[in-house]
Amino acid sequence: MTQAELESLAPASPPHRLPVVAIVGRPNVGKSTFFNRLIRQRKAVVDNTPGVTRDRNFAQAVWDETPFLLIDTGGIDLTETEGIVGHVQEQTRLAIDEADSVIFLFDGREGLNPVDADAVDLLRRSRKPVFFAANKIEGEKQELAVSEFFSLGLESVFPISAAHGRGISDLMEAIIATFPKEVNTDAEGVRIPPLDQTAPLQVAIVGRPNAGKSSLLNRLVGFERSIVDAVPGTTRDAIDSRIEWKGKPILLVDTAGARRRTRIHERIEQASVMIALKSLERAEIGVLVLDGVEGMSDQDSRIAQYAWERGRGLVLVINKWDAVPHERKNQGRYLSDLHDFFPVTKPLPVVFISALTGGGINKVLPTLDKAARAHSMQIPTTVLNRHLQEWTQRNPPSSYRGRQPRLFYATQVSTKPPTIVIFAGTPEGIPTSYMRYLENQLRDTFDLQGTPIKLIFRARRKERGDEGKG
Repeated sequence: MTQAELESLAPASPPHRLPVVAIVGRPNVGKSTFFNRLIRQRKAVVDNTPGVTRDRNFAQAVWDETPFLLIDTGGIDLTETEGIVGHVQEQTRLAIDEADSVIFLFDGREGLNPVDADAVDLLRRSRKPVFFAANKIEGEKQELAVSEFFSLGLESVFPISAAHGRGISDLMEAIIATFPKEVNTDAEGVRIPPLDQTAPLQVAIVGRPNAGKSSLLNRLVGFERSIVDAVPGTTRDAIDSRIEWKGKPILLVDTAGARRRTRIHERIEQASVMIALKSLERAEIGVLVLDGVEGMSDQDSRIAQYAWERGRGLVLVINKWDAVPHERKNQGRYLSDLHDFFPVTKPLPVVFISALTGGGINKVLPTLDKAARAHSMQIPTTVLNRHLQEWTQRNPPSSYRGRQPRLFYATQVSTKPPTIVIFAGTPEGIPTSYMRYLENQLRDTFDLQGTPIKLIFRARRKERGDEGKG
């Protein structure tokens, strides 16, 4: 194949970061229903009881072939008695500070609420695009109710029904129009464009509040770069720190937290997810820090899965290993349990440390460097095909429609992460289980720990001499 043909196989380069759209509003206005409608699955819990969504829910969504990150917030808690205005500002800022665009939902059936008015006042002061929509508008007759919301001085209010999909196209088209044009990707969207080799390796340090992210950063940098405190969420702003390891520049990003205030502890936990995702979008490699005593949570798993799906390399750091009870301090057993409960961790390199005492810190950067090299590895075509032949002979794919699919040859079309196109006779006949088999063979053979591997199966193009045959 010519170089031009190989380049044509490579997926279009996605942007370095997906736009973030946050859905905010009072409880029970239909935020989770709207969220599920956009991602086309029932990921968020939907219930008529206010406040069901306690954690921020996130998912990658696509509208009109444009991908973005969608955040479903927990809503404004009306049980707070310390002043509606202050509470609205606190809750809403956690959503809008990290979002590129904000959707504020009114309850079109219930009508205007004083809490809505306070939120609108706050959102007006935001420099980000804010889109107001009145939900639960099921027909033209009900659209008359939307006029009530214009009393707040809004230029436009979109009448929608999240439950039935009515009016959502107009709203989403307006939102997508505010995105930078380069956010569009093709259907596969799997390749990160190669970065300047002289540029530092960008590493995002992510994890739950109080897992020890800032303590790890300080150990790696060598001085007290971040404020460290036992109160979750001490770090308010993202702090970039440049270091060198064996002559290689590395840019460490310490994930920002929320303001220190114990009564909003839950909201700090919620906001940490969104902040971690934005940090990962800036980085090539993520370092997911876990509290070794508490173990891995579903939230940690979701962050790891997101990094993997977005093509980021990932290293798992088990912090506070010195504080783990003696009966649990067996690294082999700890990892076995971790892999059983959270399969996403199986291909990840793991380092056990104590950021407090410095134990194991000397293993972090070598492990990080190894994951970065795997992430940018380029496998020679001849070597790749020699191994592909061995793997398929040892374990051929199962038959499809009475015939066994043939894998002809493979070529790597991009790195960060390694992306490989495999030409097959019937690419649609390759089962997911066989794709996993090939991925595992690639990972074990070329030591690709800590990086996703993207496999793309395509039909082999007919050679000129084959035309007219058959």
